[in-house]
Amino acid sequence: MTDTRGPKASYETYGNGPLPGEREQPQGPAQPYHPPQAYGGQAAAQGGAVRRPRTGARTTPRTRKARLRVAKADPWSVMKVSFLLSIALGICTVVAAAVLWMVMDAMGVFSTVGGTISEATGSNESNGFDLQSFLSLPRVLIFTSVIAVIDVVLATALATLGAFIYNLSAGFVGGVELTLAEDE
Repeated sequence: MTDTRGPKASYETYGNGPLPGEREQPQGPAQPYHPPQAYGGQAAAQGGAVRRPRTGARTTPRTRKARLRVAKADPWSVMKVSFLLSIALGICTVVAAAVLWMVMDAMGVFSTVGGTISEATGSNESNGFDLQSFLSLPRVLIFTSVIAVIDVVLATALATLGAFIYNLSAGFVGGVELTLAEDE
């Protein structure tokens, strides 16, 4: 009896050749790998097919949009942010009051208004009202600092309370919807 199936496949043949199911690679000089190009870069330069837009197709870049909903505001983060912003606002208030006082003092506003008040009340003697000593810089800065501290406490408390109220109302109506767009 003779075997008509052809040459026998041995273990060594599969060890050196391709695995079953793989394509055989052509044996030739090794070429560098060129990944496929999504757009016509090198293929267009080499005379390949160039992809052109359809007639009437839009060629301007599209703007991606996303509709989002603010469903909850974390009261702790709202409190921290509002505290820092109100401290910054308080510092700006104190600095602005100091600058405004210095400008008004350099212009002579306090002495002019003080003289007018003295003439109007008829108290040119030493027992009259002295506006310059009443509105001195340290007294104005202390008053402004007290107002700024009260503002920091109230703004922080109101913003935190506002976050709680927003969370309650967002539970009923779903929150605020925003549409965000990304320009390309």
